[in-house]
Amino acid sequence: MEITVRNEQQALVVAVVGRLDGMTTPEFDRQSSAWVKPGQRLVLDLSQLNYISSAGLRSILALGKQMKAAGGALGLSGLSGLVEEVISLSGFNTILPIYSDVASALKSV
Repeated sequence: MEITVRNEQQALVVAVVGRLDGMTTPEFDRQSSAWVKPGQRLVLDLSQLNYISSAGLRSILALGKQMKAAGGALGLSGLSGLVEEVISLSGFNTILPIYSDVASALKSV
């Protein structure tokens, strides 16, 4: 898993590449703690994520709860293939806002 973070339009855009599973979620969780700040807007760009496990789903859900508690906002973007299917089947698409791409997410988050 690779994570890159950039500032764009007064928001953090975090691109997650590869796999978000039991082996990589501890690193994701460690890095994500720095993203949670009062009023922070955060977009997870998952366009290059090719696998997500239940551990990855839990990490994203926990991040969403932390962002909400801090008065921030979290959106997911760029879902496709297996990742889109897992997010949909798990019902996360009803819990967290999902956008087709980063630009769309930045307009709404």
